[in-house]
Formats: sequence, C-alpha cells, structure tokens
Amino acid sequence: MAPLFKQMTIAGVGLIGGSLASIARREGLVERIVGLGRSQTNLDVAVERGMLDAATRDPAEAARGADLVVLAVPILSMRPTLERMRAYLKPDAVITDVGSVKGWVVRELEPLLPTGVALVAAHPVAGKETVGAASADPELFRGRRVIITPSAKSTADAIAKVEALWTAAGACVIRMEPDLHDAILARASHLPQIVASVLAAVLAEERVGGLLAADFGASGLRDTTRLAGSSWEIWRDIFISNRDAIVDALHLFGSAIEEFQELLEIGDLTGLERLFNRGRAMREKLVQ
Repeated sequence: MAPLFKQMTIAGVGLIGGSLASIARREGLVERIVGLGRSQTNLDVAVERGMLDAATRDPAEAARGADLVVLAVPILSMRPTLERMRAYLKPDAVITDVGSVKGWVVRELEPLLPTGVALVAAHPVAGKETVGAASADPELFRGRRVIITPSAKSTADAIAKVEALWTAAGACVIRMEPDLHDAILARASHLPQIVASVLAAVLAEERVGGLLAADFGASGLRDTTRLAGSSWEIWRDIFISNRDAIVDALHLFGSAIEEFQELLEIGDLTGLERLFNRGRAMREKLVQ
C-alpha cells in the first residue's frame, strides 16, 4: 500500500514502539522512521536491526519533519515529552499513543496541541513482559485488538490514517469512549497484573515449616505469576492515571475472594462449585 505518512517519529522504541516500527518498515507504511529514546544503547539496537532510519535523544530533533508522532513512553512521561516536541511539530501533524489508559491521555495532551495538530489516542491490547527494542516482534499485533478513542482533537482524516496503520499491522481495530476503555481495561488488564504481582509478593518469603512455599510451585504458580515480571515504571504510571477505575475493579475482585472464603469456611460445596465452574467457563471461552 502507499505510505500513510512521510515521517513517523516513535518516542520510546521499546517492545510496542519497536514492533510498530518493524511493521511500518516491512509494509511500507511510512517513508522514514525516527526513534526518540533515553538510552543510546537501546536506540543503537533499533538502528542495527533496521527499525529506524535515524535515532536521537533530543525531542526537538525527533519532532522535526514528523507528520506522525507515536508516544510509546510510559504514560506519565507523555505530557513532558510532547511539551518538548510541540514547538517543532508540523502544522498538520498527528499525535497518537500506545498507552493502556486513555482518559488521562486525552485530558492531559489535548490542551498542549497547536492548532491543526490532531490527537488520536490508541491502545494496542498486546504485549509481553520483556522490554526494549531487542524484544520487538513484527507479529505482535496480529489478531489483537487495538482500541481507538476519538476525542475533540481527533479529525476524520487522522483517525482513518491511524486505523489504517493498525489494520496493516494485522490488528482488529475498534472505537470506544476513553472512560469506557479505562473501566474495561481496569478489569481485563490492570486487575490481572495486580493479582499476579500481589500473589508473587505474598509468596516471596512465605515459609511453612521452615520451607519456602514457592519452591514447591509448578507450572500453575509460574503461569499465574507470569505478569509479576512486568516493568514497574510502566505499571506505576497506569496505577496513578487510572486509579479510580482500578479501585472499582479491586472492589469487584475483593468481593469475589470474600465470597469464596465464606463458602469455604462454612463448607458450602455447591456454592464453591458454582463459583469455580463460572471461572472455568470464562477461561474456556478465553482460549477458544
């Protein structure tokens, strides 16, 4: 297909940003790709692997000539990054992001945009626990959802181009209101991370009869705590920027844990079976 943009600048060439750069290069979606990052070592990896045409640690240099800027930095770093880039943006540039919180992104970034610059907030629901350009995978988004949350600074043309970019990456693109997105992802993404991290933390030093309980876990414990290996920097920002929705999700989970505990304490096998089978049915649907 014809290029969608002349220059795509990716701020944060990690797993998501690096994967998108690899796809854009492979599919000819952009003519030139510039990477902005803090770590020269990581940028060098991205250049060596052919993801970027140029790399810089200077936001002003990265912004010049870009008609698409992809903010793939941690959520709370998006505003200061855009603040350092905005004076150098093209008058008709498009700003998008890959964060897993959308209400905060829209509220914080839209006031920064010069007249004529569009914002199309986006969230590719895909990832791994690994980070950095070395983890980039050009198949990462295939068959995965990408949620676009249009807002006041979104234009029809900008939305169409960003959606075309993700469709070419093999993703299933849907649209959603920012706050609805945040409520759903608090339950479907943020809550699983918390459960995995808290479980791993509880068992980190838990000893029974002098033995470390976690040493006796098998694949079930490894699978359940897989997300505990995720980056704190990324999740710290999510916890801050989507706090209210996450608290609601925790109340939901806490109520279910309390219910299970109460049923177990009174020996209500019928109730336990009902709750257990409801969970199993959800899991079976998830992996179909």
